[in-house]
Amino acid sequence: MDEPTPQELQKLRAVADYQFDRGVGTRLFPDDIKVLRTGGRVRQVKLGPDLLCAVRASDGFIVLNRRGAELVHAALKYPRLRVVVADDAAPFIADGKTVFAKHVVGADQEIRPAEEVLVVNKNDRLLASGRALLAGEEMLAFKVGKAVSVRRGFGGGRDVPRED
Repeated sequence: MDEPTPQELQKLRAVADYQFDRGVGTRLFPDDIKVLRTGGRVRQVKLGPDLLCAVRASDGFIVLNRRGAELVHAALKYPRLRVVVADDAAPFIADGKTVFAKHVVGADQEIRPAEEVLVVNKNDRLLASGRALLAGEEMLAFKVGKAVSVRRGFGGGRDVPRED
């Protein structure tokens, strides 16, 4: 893994700002990232020991890994790019299972099909990241069919009550 050139860093941040929202690029890609190149193009990005994302060869868009999804989640205010699922489905989705429309209880109305989204529970706990198959409005309107193709489940789908 190498340090990105200033142009590569600027491009990564611009793509993140376009794909997720303004300002996400600098949060997702701080100055101390490392990149893996193949064929002269950035293909993966790491921050410390964690893989943040891959850069899709077909279109240059970002596919988030767990740490990258956590940074995007922290950078965006609720409900931006979020799909909220019912509590009974949360453990399965956290294990990487598909999100079906019948389990969606909330969704950002701006979500478009094929967009990278964050799947959360009702408490905005990050469960998974994936690719939207429906628009946000459709996810709420439909009661059958797939809503999100989960790329990575992050485990721990149930919130554990805190003992004070």
